[in-house]
Amino acid sequence: MFDSFKFKRRRVLSALKAAVLGASLGSVAAFAQTAGPQGYPHTGRVVIVVPFAPGGATDIIGRLIADELGKRWGTAVVVENKAGAGGGIGTEYVARAKPDGYTLLLGTQTALAVNPHLLKKISYDVEKDFAPITELADTPLVLLASKKSGARNVQELVAAIKAKPDAVSYGTSGNGTSQHLTTLMMLERIGAKAVHVPYKGSSQSLVDLAGNQIDMQFDNMATALAFAKNGQATALAVTSRKRTPLQPDLPTLDEAGVPGFEAVTWLGLLAPAGTPAPVVSFLNKEVVAVLKSEGVKERMAAQGFSPRPMTADAFRQFIREETVKFSNLIKANNLAID
Repeated sequence: MFDSFKFKRRRVLSALKAAVLGASLGSVAAFAQTAGPQGYPHTGRVVIVVPFAPGGATDIIGRLIADELGKRWGTAVVVENKAGAGGGIGTEYVARAKPDGYTLLLGTQTALAVNPHLLKKISYDVEKDFAPITELADTPLVLLASKKSGARNVQELVAAIKAKPDAVSYGTSGNGTSQHLTTLMMLERIGAKAVHVPYKGSSQSLVDLAGNQIDMQFDNMATALAFAKNGQATALAVTSRKRTPLQPDLPTLDEAGVPGFEAVTWLGLLAPAGTPAPVVSFLNKEVVAVLKSEGVKERMAAQGFSPRPMTADAFRQFIREETVKFSNLIKANNLAID
């Protein structure tokens, strides 16, 4: 006699087995899409070293990249903060790490292109110790003028600097910082001098800018625009070659009377030298895909950054060009820090 119950039960079990098998094959297929050479990165934990303390823009960008790669790979990608020496401690740590792709560096402009020429003692060689993967993002600085300066645009500020070079002062967060070097680049372009007033931090100099104790200052997008919006200073221009979509009405320095000027703060991803080329190639492909996603673009924009994906070779060449630029600037101004 036909047992309909048993028949239905067999059909249900068969369907469940098929579903489980399909899911398993789907998982294998997904793994195959995101696995690199020799199963990388699924044979260990990937660590992105951020050479600064948690909470800053560099740390936020590092965690964003780590989170997105973790989602793509279905594995742990974590950030470790190793702060100190202007990014030097974390940078050196990765330079000495095992070159297997499991320890990566969130490299900064300062650590990679400035400090090797600014510091008298440095324990890593950018060209020899790292395998560049891709630039991640960059952000322009904003030129701010105090109300006391009376400058409503770049031309008026430049005219004031040239008229009284010993009277116009500019604040920075210290010698050799991006603010300091960017100001020196501008002064070099316009053929003028101004009085440098270094502070222990950007927040202190901004207070004095708002209080009319200094005349001008470059600062990061988010902070500078907030100051300008509150009426504490006047935003004159951005340092990028093109206008920023975050403040499209603000001209570039190039447009405003300093031809050819461009100075952005950038971040990139690097591995220790000797990391297998197939791993570097895989990382480049994966990170570039992350940088091109709309969600990542939006989250970077909230920090004042724009994604800058490129090939590994293009990033290596970019670092070399930045190194030459800052080396020449530092030598011309006789800058050095013990």
